Amino acid sequence: MKTLVITPLQEELDFFLQSCARRGYRAENSMAGRLPVARISDLGITLARGGTGKVQFAVQTQHLLDHCPDCELVICAGAGGALADNLAISDVVVATATVEHDFNNKFNASPHPRFDGDQTVIAGLRRVSPPGAFKVHFGAVASGDEDVVEFGRRKALHQATGALAVAWEGAGGARACAFSGVPFVEIRGVTDAADRNAPSDFEANLEVAMSNVATLITSWISSSLKRTGV
Repeated sequence: MKTLVITPLQEELDFFLQSCARRGYRAENSMAGRLPVARISDLGITLARGGTGKVQFAVQTQHLLDHCPDCELVICAGAGGALADNLAISDVVVATATVEHDFNNKFNASPHPRFDGDQTVIAGLRRVSPPGAFKVHFGAVASGDEDVVEFGRRKALHQATGALAVAWEGAGGARACAFSGVPFVEIRGVTDAADRNAPSDFEANLEVAMSNVATLITSWISSSLKRTGV
């Protein structure tokens, strides 16, 4: 399966690639249209940075899709803050749905836009037992251009969306993929508890969180290739 793995931040991409290198996967630098990419041919992965915020991420995801016509799946891979109390730092959340929490329609009472992750991919990820001490959780991820750094806001957002974690860009990627008819899944590594310590915790835990995201994704793709005999 030809897969685009898109991270919002360059640091997230760098840590993802470093984790892949430790597992023996070599990346080659290339271009997809106007954007630099790294290709891991052994896994059929193309990695790129999507930019910060939903709109920028959607624009760059669409550009990548336009220039990667063989793409069969897009994964938004990045860091996130925990909304659920049972999540630990460095755990990974696979979004069964991405919920756009900052789409606030005041004229009509309607639920937040919701984009379901690809069920076949999610089922495959459920079968993976990645090495390491981190846990993999499956549930909704809230998406909106907002840093959640207060306990009250964290609690309210969890109650409003039922999401396990919160991040920025997922809904942008989901919208681009829906427009282009390409399956989409969001996967987030937990760096913080979406509280007042989030800024420092994010910096301290980003490397391990992204390493765990990379471990899950590469383990899933590797096991899928073995099952198909590729």
